[in-house]
Amino acid sequence: MSLRSETIKEFPLRAPQRSLLKALGLGNRDLEKPFIAVVNSYSEIVPGHAHLRTLAEAVKQGVASAGGQPFEVNTIAICDGIAMGHEGMKYSLPSRDLIADSIELVVEAHRFDGMVLVCSCDKVVPGMLMAAARLNIPSIAVTGGPMMPGSYGGAEITLTKIFEAVGEAAKGAITLEELKRIEECVCPGPGSCSGMFTANTMACLVEAMGMGLPGVGTAPAVSAERLRIARRSGELVVEMVREGLRSRDVMTHKAFLNAIAVDVALGGSTNTALHLPAIAREAGVELELDEFDKMSRVVPQLCTISPNGPHTVYDLHLAGGVMALMSEIKDFLHLDALTVTRKTVGELIRDFKVKDREVIRSISDPVMREGGLAVLKGSLAPRGSVVKIAAVPKSMWKFKGIAKVFNSEEEAVEAIMKRRIEGGDVVVIRYEGPKGGPGMREMLTPTSLIVGMDLWEKVALVTDGRFSGATRGLAVGHVSPEAAEGGPIAKVVDGDFITIDVEKRRIDVEFIVPEEERAKKTALPSKPLKGYLARYVRMAGSAYEGAILK
Repeated sequence: MSLRSETIKEFPLRAPQRSLLKALGLGNRDLEKPFIAVVNSYSEIVPGHAHLRTLAEAVKQGVASAGGQPFEVNTIAICDGIAMGHEGMKYSLPSRDLIADSIELVVEAHRFDGMVLVCSCDKVVPGMLMAAARLNIPSIAVTGGPMMPGSYGGAEITLTKIFEAVGEAAKGAITLEELKRIEECVCPGPGSCSGMFTANTMACLVEAMGMGLPGVGTAPAVSAERLRIARRSGELVVEMVREGLRSRDVMTHKAFLNAIAVDVALGGSTNTALHLPAIAREAGVELELDEFDKMSRVVPQLCTISPNGPHTVYDLHLAGGVMALMSEIKDFLHLDALTVTRKTVGELIRDFKVKDREVIRSISDPVMREGGLAVLKGSLAPRGSVVKIAAVPKSMWKFKGIAKVFNSEEEAVEAIMKRRIEGGDVVVIRYEGPKGGPGMREMLTPTSLIVGMDLWEKVALVTDGRFSGATRGLAVGHVSPEAAEGGPIAKVVDGDFITIDVEKRRIDVEFIVPEEERAKKTALPSKPLKGYLARYVRMAGSAYEGAILK
């Protein structure tokens, strides 16, 4: 077995490096072991990461018991929920690429033989997977797991409830005291917010593409099962190093197609249409945006997990989890795709079956005959846009409305709060794309306000930004080209007509306002930038390509 780490351990040439390693307390026998990076995104500000020290310890125990030498290293994490609705959200998506870069730097500089990615939340999981694909060394992901659901009024609730409750309070449907009570019970402890939002969607796709052990997508953050998964993952990565099983052996085109199939069957977050192509690019795999729509045309939606319905990720776990779902949609999967367990997908799912048909419906009795995500194109989005049809009322699948245009999320939120949005409107929020934002902010605040004010079956929202997995309603994001690149969305003004036809996968604009008046209303907003965002905007690519850096 040839180890990458021999580069820093060979005696006598690397005696200086060996001396520094011995300063850590390592002995000669430790220097003979595979060096494993335990990459931890632990943070005290992020609920999904607050417990990751415990998981990392379990991973390290597993690495040591299998004969490896673990080293815990770190990267950053941003909580999208805390960053939501203000300037902070501009930094969320850009953090994905910084996370990947930081892992590349520390792992390559220290010549690690393998790594375990201890991660959670929206941009951290894809950022770490991007690093695994880029480095192509033996790697396995251990996600932090879902938060347990909250409870209010005798019902389970998720983060969607508190965002929408702000709109309910603004409308007068609930009191501020009731809002406070919901605030205090919606997030009962550590873990990724308990619905099928982006964090848990990505965690489930880790399992679907074979980069984590069965159960890693859904076992609760606070469970002993997750500790066992962490320990076994530490053992397994050492075995992978000895056998030469690398990331790109797992992250093949077949694996990405399996992930998309699971995504649309779950009714997962639209952000996967950004992250999977970005990860695939690092793996040398071509993955077009249209693949999502093709898959959604054939794979039915089988789950109604918040915000698409009453269930939580914990319910999905009790129903058999990702593996059980995959066993149900096996006819649409590449069963010969390899996983980090060294078994194929087909071999793994034989041991799983659906335990609750209310949570995971059968192929013969789906929630919806199509999958949960659609790609819309047309005169407003020539390069494409994305909508989570799993969360769109059927009555809104065909909608024509009058544009009310805003050049930032803040402008739109102010208009919604002041009751300037009414039934039949299409709220257009532009200059929020990867370049225009910059950073492609999530629009959970305006969509939640629309729901809370009981407008979600009367109003559509269209943006070149993106949406949280917690969004529901007719919300079309990732409009490409974005406004900052001169896309058609930059030319829309109040009074133009926008038509959305989900069934036909169309989104079109009818320019009504005269050209001379239009020119006065479409000036490019000035956004002075500094620091990381100034560098990011120079490299940020389009949403239809995964918002990758170029």
